Amino acid sequence: MFFIWPFVRALYMSFYDWSLMGNKKFIGLGNFIEAFHDEKFINSLIFTLKYAVIVTPCLFIVAFALALLVNQNFKGVTIFRTIYFAPVVISMTTCSLVWLWIYNDLYGVLNYILDKLGIISENILWMNSADTSLPAIVFMITWKMAGFTMLILIGAFQTIDEEVYEAASIDGASKIQKFTRITLPMIKSYIALAMIISVIGSVLAFEQFSIMTKGGPSSSTTTTVHYIYNTSFKYFHFGYGSAISMILLVILLGLSYFQMAALKDPTDN
Repeated sequence: MFFIWPFVRALYMSFYDWSLMGNKKFIGLGNFIEAFHDEKFINSLIFTLKYAVIVTPCLFIVAFALALLVNQNFKGVTIFRTIYFAPVVISMTTCSLVWLWIYNDLYGVLNYILDKLGIISENILWMNSADTSLPAIVFMITWKMAGFTMLILIGAFQTIDEEVYEAASIDGASKIQKFTRITLPMIKSYIALAMIISVIGSVLAFEQFSIMTKGGPSSSTTTTVHYIYNTSFKYFHFGYGSAISMILLVILLGLSYFQMAALKDPTDN
């Protein structure tokens, strides 16, 4: 009801010139051919992949460092875990609005701090250029979602039996050797899961860009999902919007497959 039928319906609509008014017209692969000649769609796809390439390693590195930190047994570790995970439960809309205020060029707290520290001489228009808005949003997403990836990695660390490390210590293994030859190989599947979730979430990015940059300036920060939304619900080209959705689905399946293949354990069947 909630997956198969909408998917079949969208696939069906993608073969039609389907607008809000008038009769639908079957055009076969016409929408798909148009998509690959649509400069705005191509640009949105390039920007989306660029965003995914930047945000995924940033998010993973921060999450991995946090997981290593909070996986230790020290006083107050539960509080630390809760604090690091707290942004995950806040809605993306709320986070976007809060950080939009932080980045505001007139009264934003970030410009105020940078000015007081003498780092900048004039306020930065964070959301007025792709060169500044992209890293700003990457920072916000890393802050918000690192806790989720951290949780996955903590679970991975805790699946490793301490006896394995003890046996390695008896054999004279150093901490680096334990990490590279025991920890990383044994949590490879969890790393693959975290990376796939991160990439899928990045490619499907919508709310943060819609709220914080509105796709501008000059559509330079329009993601593919944002473009699909505009095409379908602003200009009411439902058939073309459905076709782009199918193309994005194929891209996501391809990215997920290659990630799983790259991180697959050779010993697995």
